[in-house]
Amino acid sequence: MHDLEAVSWWNAGMRDTARMLLARAGLPESGRMLDAGCGSGQTMSWFQRDHPEWTVAGIDVAPEGLSVARSMGLSVEQASVLSLPFESQAFDLVVTLDVLQHLPLDGGDAIALAEFGRVLRPGGVLLVRTNAQAVPRVRDDHEFSFRKYQPPELRNKLEASGFDVIVLGRANALLGLAEIPRELRANKQQSAEYHGILAEPRQTAGVFRGLLRNWLALEGRALAAGWQLPFGRTIFALCRAR
Repeated sequence: MHDLEAVSWWNAGMRDTARMLLARAGLPESGRMLDAGCGSGQTMSWFQRDHPEWTVAGIDVAPEGLSVARSMGLSVEQASVLSLPFESQAFDLVVTLDVLQHLPLDGGDAIALAEFGRVLRPGGVLLVRTNAQAVPRVRDDHEFSFRKYQPPELRNKLEASGFDVIVLGRANALLGLAEIPRELRANKQQSAEYHGILAEPRQTAGVFRGLLRNWLALEGRALAAGWQLPFGRTIFALCRAR
């Protein structure tokens, strides 16, 4: 996972989109950021490079990623988004990437969103990235606690949890079509709806990597401007705590 996040054009393009959305939020010069589901800490490092006056913290349930993050000098601890080990109103920004879709299907996402609202100061910002229903459509996977969202469903959950939605829409549209053959092959090989990570960490040629990343950035600009893409395999939501 660490290697994949470090070299893939997709992760670079998703960070570009996150940067554009956070710019729209008008973050203050300094503050406290929580990466809820931080993995190996690369999002924390990326954010701190962009915002050197901010302090960053991260939590994750997987010890392997946390050991990598600690080796990079990052402040992380093992914990679940279902019960954050922080005082209320401790943060100005919570970022949670590809976490909601993996929470228990009997309301785990609602519990996590309530926790994000609890630790955010009033007016604080929440940035969510999660899976979107696309092609092929999948059912909720109870074996692996995996779901994909429709944008209206996610908006309703965010608003019910005390957030005002600034931007919510699909991304990873055109290039996400390349995932369809891989998912169809995975469907033939296993019965579960969740197939894990289908990509391999390999360095794409520089020019081609730049073209792919720039296309994702173009979709990100459209999303940050409020455009609604008709399809896409990823949902971003930028919200403000009430």
